[in-house]
Amino acid sequence: MVISRRGFIRTIGGTGVVFAATGIGLTQCDQMPSSAIEAWATPGADRRDIREWALAHALLAPNPHNMQPWIADLREEGAITLHVDPDRLLPETDPYGRQILIGHGTFLELLDLAAQQAGYRARIDLFPNGSASATSDAASIAQYPVARIGLIKDGSLQPDPLFAAIQARRSCKEPFDVERDLSEGHAADLRASNIDPAIGLTLTLTGSLPATLRDLTRDAMTLEMKTPRTLRESIDVMRIGADEIAENPDGIDLNGPMFWWLKKFGLMTREKAMTPGTMAYQGGIDYALGWADATPSFGWITTEHNDRPTQVAAGRAYVRLNLQATASGVAMHPVSQLLQEYPEMTDLQRRFYGVTETPSGHTVQMLFRLGYAESPGPTPRRPLDALLRT
Repeated sequence: MVISRRGFIRTIGGTGVVFAATGIGLTQCDQMPSSAIEAWATPGADRRDIREWALAHALLAPNPHNMQPWIADLREEGAITLHVDPDRLLPETDPYGRQILIGHGTFLELLDLAAQQAGYRARIDLFPNGSASATSDAASIAQYPVARIGLIKDGSLQPDPLFAAIQARRSCKEPFDVERDLSEGHAADLRASNIDPAIGLTLTLTGSLPATLRDLTRDAMTLEMKTPRTLRESIDVMRIGADEIAENPDGIDLNGPMFWWLKKFGLMTREKAMTPGTMAYQGGIDYALGWADATPSFGWITTEHNDRPTQVAAGRAYVRLNLQATASGVAMHPVSQLLQEYPEMTDLQRRFYGVTETPSGHTVQMLFRLGYAESPGPTPRRPLDALLRT
């Protein structure tokens, strides 16, 4: 999430706080702690077990609210059993756990790509003990293993070229260049990366639909932030400043000189961010909507079914698109607030399904922005050992 300089000035205007952009004042303080992003540098370099080496790449996967909701059980020799971490769910905005399982799909795809790179075939058995129904609550998905993965040495494997994009992959929350529509060539690259015939991919590059989707995504984000219980879910996992990020390298990270000074002057606290009328509350909305008008193109993933294996498959397809976008120099950012299944979002979601002409009974699993922008820095990741059960 990003707020423009103009938006920040508008938000903070009238507070009486003046910042001097000199010396260390607004340029060097509160940098992203290196410990929070070291997982991106050389994944698995210190690991001899191929399972841990592959998992070190998998934990770089995109996932809802950066909750990193994965547990990898290595107690069976030669195998990995992947579980949902029950303490890392988002029951208010993801009441059925659909998006959390999409995040397990992204994890599995990166694990598979890493295994191939090392000459191992990943045999992935989804939900070996069964799965919760798609309409059961989020907590139910943690009752069943998501997958059992066996890694089998196979000298005939050809590595997937998308592996090379894993460390550079980003979810770019910046405003995109509004003067550049997604090129047809790059759109073709994205379509070619979707290798699952059960996954429908739609890209809208020009015409009136992107403007309609900009309005709907803005309204959905605003609704989420003005609904107290869904806002609270985000506020609870905010990490404000480098110290908090270093202590908990997950969730929604807010760091940099602006946030350092706001926190220092008591203008940025969790309670103020929850309180309408405060600078922190309005600033949070402006900050979250910094990208809203700067989106030339959108894409979305649709499936005919919506059972748990399909949700995982949608995540695998999504991260392949994200990797291909990275390789092609395309910026990509998920904006799936419209797809969240809590009651207040129903009307906006119905309108979205209408304007996109989604077939009756089908499910849009992911919605994302596409365009061109400078790549941001990596997001925090927990240490690999925090995910492991050994």
